[in-house]
Amino acid sequence: MKKLWITLTYLVFLLLLVVPLVKIFTGAWEEGWSGFVDALGRKQSLHALMMTGLIVVIVTVINTVFGVMLALYLVRATWLGRRIKQLLNSVVDLPFAVSPVIGGLMIVLLLGPNSVMGTFFEDIGFKVVYALPGMVIATLFVTFPLMVREVMPILQEIGSQQEEAASTLGAYSWYTFWRVTWPSIRWGVIYGVVLTVARSLGEFGAVLVVSGNIMNKTQTATTLVYQDVENFNVTAANGVALVLAAFSVGLLLMMEWAKKRKGVH
Repeated sequence: MKKLWITLTYLVFLLLLVVPLVKIFTGAWEEGWSGFVDALGRKQSLHALMMTGLIVVIVTVINTVFGVMLALYLVRATWLGRRIKQLLNSVVDLPFAVSPVIGGLMIVLLLGPNSVMGTFFEDIGFKVVYALPGMVIATLFVTFPLMVREVMPILQEIGSQQEEAASTLGAYSWYTFWRVTWPSIRWGVIYGVVLTVARSLGEFGAVLVVSGNIMNKTQTATTLVYQDVENFNVTAANGVALVLAAFSVGLLLMMEWAKKRKGVH
């Protein structure tokens, strides 16, 4: 029975992950090297990949800073009541329970051109929805739990004894964080960064809603793949998808290699 379950597990893994990746790879090279280069060398492809990279950088920086801060507050802050911590924990998990498309729709309803806040921002010359800020907010919405949920268990596991001892000896909070807390949580933060980058690269639903998918303006790599498929330009779609998949898989493999080199389990 055990061997049967192991075989079924490998079979599901093969069908859901390996076969689609192989199909994308073969589809991207269906027209040879020239077809692959043409797919990536298009103006819309270059702009979409650049837009995706910009969003990934901005989201990863914001997610790292505020994700680590929120994790510290939820675990260490004694001035936060139990009910407030439960509420914040629920808010953090909200993107897991809500579809990204619904998240994007909420952003449009709150900050769109027909909303009060959206009208205010547009009056001062700052467009949110159907522009880069809205795309960043949408990506932040779906990726924010990743960093918090990576760091919180580590903070709970290591306890606060060493931090309290450093504080008793007169160490400032920043010094305590860098010298005591950071060495313990750094691999959790790094893995949270990797997951954030991978998730940001692949985000589609929320970004599609808030961006409008305007070619050479608010189009990301994933929405370009969607448009190419709709236009039956499958080879180009596979080419862009292959770049995204290769980057994400490579990032995860490098992370696992680095963890083994450092002896982290």
